[in-house]
Amino acid sequence: MRRSAIERLLPAAYQRACVPGSVLWALLDVMEGLHAPDEAVLAEVDALFDPYRAPDGLVVRLTRWVAMDHVVASPRPDTPLPLPVGRLRDLVANAALLARWRGTPYGIRRALELATGTSGFAIDEPPERPFHVVVRVPVAAAGKLAVITRIVEAEKPASATVEIVLEEESS
Repeated sequence: MRRSAIERLLPAAYQRACVPGSVLWALLDVMEGLHAPDEAVLAEVDALFDPYRAPDGLVVRLTRWVAMDHVVASPRPDTPLPLPVGRLRDLVANAALLARWRGTPYGIRRALELATGTSGFAIDEPPERPFHVVVRVPVAAAGKLAVITRIVEAEKPASATVEIVLEEESS
């Protein structure tokens, strides 16, 4: 808050006594300085909830906030993230869409594409095996099988079993 705005909140007797060089004048200047950092944070508070503007350290918390904590789950806090922060930002930005399509082949495929940055995932539901889902992982995403497994387990229907198959590299 600016010194002049603080001064207007004071009773009339104090406003009359607030002249340059007085103790009250100096006190209001100090108050203005103390408010400045908080005012700066409040002016940009929306950036804290925007996945593309939030500080890197907050993106993990945003991921958990939108129910994607299975992606960043780790047994120890000092474990490195399973995905780059940019991938986590994409997941948070698309969390509403993913929630809407959760449990469907489209939702599983979209979550995997966003998390890995790779396309080419195939989700099959074999007619001879009801309540079973086969997720075919492209070779380009082979190094991310641990996080792919966590995502598929969380995104698939609860009543379905799942099989994750790494596609063969085509010659």
